[in-house]
Amino acid sequence: MEYRQLGRSGLKVSALTLGTMTFGGKGKFAYVGNTDQAGATRMVDIALDAGVNLLDTSDQYSLGTCEEMVGEAIRGKRGDVLLATKARFPMGSGPNDTGLSRHHLVRACDASLKRLGVDHIDLYQLHEWDGLTPVEETMAALDSLVTSGKVRYIGASNFTGWQLMKALGAADRAGSARFISQQIHYTLEAREAEYELVPVSLDQGLGILVWSPLGGGLLSGHYRRGQAGPADGRDFAGWKEPPIRDEARLYDIIERLVEIGEVHSVSAAEVALAWLLHRPAVASVVIGANTEEQLRTNLQAADLSLTSDDMERLNAVSKLPLLYPYWHQALTANDRLGAVDLALLEQYLPTTNAF
Repeated sequence: MEYRQLGRSGLKVSALTLGTMTFGGKGKFAYVGNTDQAGATRMVDIALDAGVNLLDTSDQYSLGTCEEMVGEAIRGKRGDVLLATKARFPMGSGPNDTGLSRHHLVRACDASLKRLGVDHIDLYQLHEWDGLTPVEETMAALDSLVTSGKVRYIGASNFTGWQLMKALGAADRAGSARFISQQIHYTLEAREAEYELVPVSLDQGLGILVWSPLGGGLLSGHYRRGQAGPADGRDFAGWKEPPIRDEARLYDIIERLVEIGEVHSVSAAEVALAWLLHRPAVASVVIGANTEEQLRTNLQAADLSLTSDDMERLNAVSKLPLLYPYWHQALTANDRLGAVDLALLEQYLPTTNAF
C-alpha cells in the first residue's frame, strides 16, 4: 500500500480509504447497504491487513449507527487507524440540529466522539456548504475543536471552488486552522471537479479524497450497453447518485474500462480506481463494499499501474467539453499557463478544436 501526504499537512494516508456508508443500513441508507456489526468488523480487519490506515464515516450515515459500528470495529486497534467523520446534515428535528453553526458543530463533534468511543477525530470534515452561517463562524468553531484536542485536522466536502476559497480566506485572515483536504465526487464519468476543484486543491495544498469513485457501482463493469444491470444495484434500488446526463458516453467509458482491464487481467473497477490514483492532487480514494469479495477486488487497485497509453485512452473517451472561460484561456492565453492551469487545460491544447 502506498502512503501519500494529505495536503500541506504532515499526515500520511493510504492511497485507498475504507468508506463505511454501507454499515448499518438504516433509513435511506438501506439503499446503499446494510452490513451488520460482524460484517463491518470483518471489512475493517481486511482493509487494515491490506495496509489501509484511514476509515471514513459521517454522523449522517444511518443517523449515527454507522459511527457506532465503526467505533466497535476498531476497538483495540485505535493506534493503527486514522478516523475521518463529517457533520452538517440534520441529526434531529430542531432548528439548530443542522448546518455549520458553532452551536451545531460543537455538539455534533461531541456526539461523534461518543458514538465512535474515541477521544479525538483525526480528520473532521464539513459534509456540505451552509449558505446561512457566516463562514467566519464556522472556521472559528473548527479552530476551537482543533485547539481543544478533539480534532487533529479539518477538511471540507462538496464545496464549490469559490466556497472553498472563502473558507480558506477566513481562516488565513484569523490565523486559524485551515482545511488540509476536500472530499469530492470524481470519476471517469464525472470529471466536473477538474474545472475548479482539482486546480484549487493544487493551488491551496488540499489533498483530494474521492467519494463514490465507481459512481455508485456504474463503473464496476457490471453495467453494460444493452444488458440489464444488477437487480440490487443502487440505481434500481432508488439511489440516484450520481446523475447520469449522457448514457451513451457512460457506456463508452465502461467499454474502455473493460478493454483495458482485460489487457491487465483485472476488473473494470480496478482500472477506474487506478485512473483516479494517477490524477493530480488525489491523495486517497474512498472505497466501500457490500461484500468481502468486492472489498478485496477494490483493494487490488492500489497495486495496478496504468501505462501512459492507458491513461490517454481513458482520458480521450471521458474528457468533458471546456466551459467558459477555460476554452478562451486555452485558445488565447496558452503562452502563460502555469502548472495549476495545465492540470485542466493541458489535455485540450494540442488542437484548437479539442473542445
